[in-house]
Amino acid sequence: MESQNSTSQISLPLVLCIGLAAGVLIGASLNSKSTSGEVGKDIQKLREVLTLVKKEYVDETKTDGLVDDAIEHLLGKLDPHSAYISARDRISANEDLKGNFEGIGIEFNIFHDTLVVVASLSGGPSEAVGLRSGDKIVKVNDTIIAGIKLTNRDVQRHLKGPKGTEVKIEVLRKNKKEPITFTIIRDKIPQFSVDASYMVDVEIGYIKVNRFSQTTHEEVKTAMAKLRKEGMKKLVLDLQGNPGGYMDQAISIADEFLPAGEKIVFTNGQEKRYNENAMATSEGDFEQGDLIVLVNEGSASASEIVSGALQDNDRALVVGRRSFGKGLVQRPFDLNDGSEIRLTISRYYTPSGRSIQKPYDNGIDYDRDIVKRYKRGEFFTADSVKFNDSLKFKTAHGRTVYGGGGIMPDYFVPLDTTLTSAYFNELAFANVLREYAFNYAELNLKQLQAKNFRDYQQNFVVSDAMLNQVVELGEKNNIPPDFKDLNKNKKLFQIYIKAEIARHVWDNSHFYPIFNETNEVLQQAIKLFDRIPRELDKGKM
Repeated sequence: MESQNSTSQISLPLVLCIGLAAGVLIGASLNSKSTSGEVGKDIQKLREVLTLVKKEYVDETKTDGLVDDAIEHLLGKLDPHSAYISARDRISANEDLKGNFEGIGIEFNIFHDTLVVVASLSGGPSEAVGLRSGDKIVKVNDTIIAGIKLTNRDVQRHLKGPKGTEVKIEVLRKNKKEPITFTIIRDKIPQFSVDASYMVDVEIGYIKVNRFSQTTHEEVKTAMAKLRKEGMKKLVLDLQGNPGGYMDQAISIADEFLPAGEKIVFTNGQEKRYNENAMATSEGDFEQGDLIVLVNEGSASASEIVSGALQDNDRALVVGRRSFGKGLVQRPFDLNDGSEIRLTISRYYTPSGRSIQKPYDNGIDYDRDIVKRYKRGEFFTADSVKFNDSLKFKTAHGRTVYGGGGIMPDYFVPLDTTLTSAYFNELAFANVLREYAFNYAELNLKQLQAKNFRDYQQNFVVSDAMLNQVVELGEKNNIPPDFKDLNKNKKLFQIYIKAEIARHVWDNSHFYPIFNETNEVLQQAIKLFDRIPRELDKGKM
């Protein structure tokens, strides 16, 4: 089961740091039982306090919640990325990075407080029993789920579950008078970290990676093999908004672009066993072709390992805006009750020696750094980014790069404020745009499928009549029309709706070739390929 996540960068990117606490994870979980004498004294003190609370406090108190809060507070005093995850939340917290989860295998959306199947995932259990796009799931195991202010969390609670378990659902289907009942056996459902891979033109390939999960390296290799067969000689690797994930996956992907012996990343920690040097190994899949990496303020940790390694080795041109700035490495440790702590055990450094971790001590409001960058104009002019000269480093060919807070791109692309539409955001937040695209695709499915995608991409236009229908649907959702905003941002509305229709008629991978017309960083990058050799050999652009 998979919700359709927002794929656009339409709103001002002030919330892109959400979810970055997962960070760069390495190794397997450990269960450390050793305690020094000093720690033993601290544990005894905590035990005394909890015993007093349990026995002497005026009200009856459950101390397990107090302990959880104390652990969270303790880790929060260390750094912004060490974290505690309760046993209850651990499975969902780790699911995104595993590359699969267990459920019924649907993409869904919630329209008018009703769960609507967008698609049954290919090869999944829902497809096997005949669940179709447009089916409305109204009951799960005798529990009515329609009209109850349904949330994504509610859907996951009802439909996700261990492989091999059974769930009974009741659906309403168009042109069927009576509800249809399905019994579905849950199974492992793959989650993909490569959102799209396609040819931009006859030579340039494009790969969009949304996170670094256990399957990301394999997915990227598969995507590159497909693109090479289609004639790829140059590649754009899009890591915009990618919050990171597993460090080993970042290293493996960087290795595909670097010759053997080149340094990718190194780590240093208090414990020598956490000090590692990652070097490129045998011949990679794309060591020779021109390469551009896209980053922005939402690109963090593992994304910065890849972009930093390729920048420092002068292998790729980095294009976009300064990345998030997370250079801390976490390792998961199991606790006896099934909970987990992710403890920062080292810092990572790019090949030139840069730590790109942004400051987080001395009263710095770490969580509002992205907001501050926006307010001081950093999203709009490269000159607004201030670096410390003491943190100056050199790439393999002598270009100047800086540590101390993210990867600064070689070529800066300002935030496109024409993609900021309050009316668009209102409609998107209320799911109106997706509902309209879904309904349009359902009504015109045969006609649209009769076209090939290339014909649709080149010739289909979202008409003014269609936009008026969107406005009407918005009114039904209590969103008043804003024709001034709509007319000003008409292109944004048209491209997004067209891309969403394509997603439904074909599949998710067909969203990006259309919506990327609004991706100004990509559009600028495409123009830079002719300049790559001389720029990487001689200094900054």
